[in-house]
Amino acid sequence: MNREVLKRPFLTEKATLMAEKGIYTFEVVSSANKLEIAQSVASRFGVEVAKVQTGWLPAKKKSQQTRKGMMKGEKPARKKATVHLKKGFTIDLFAPAEVKEAGAL
Repeated sequence: MNREVLKRPFLTEKATLMAEKGIYTFEVVSSANKLEIAQSVASRFGVEVAKVQTGWLPAKKKSQQTRKGMMKGEKPARKKATVHLKKGFTIDLFAPAEVKEAGAL
């Protein structure tokens, strides 16, 4: 039952500052729950998870002006998870490519 629930880490300015405190943010599969997210992070990175918070990023409406008129669309809603690690554990999100092939994101 160990399925991939982590899609990618959020690499924003705020997420980078929070990572210094042991708090990491990931985009996750929409059907994932907190237990699955905690197990996936623990098994993939070899860390202990203290707490998981989840939330939805709403869909965004986008429009683009073209020669044929206005094209309208929507970026889909996404689910994100904020993972708090126990003290003394860190995740290196900027690992080199050869380390990433061995199992890291």
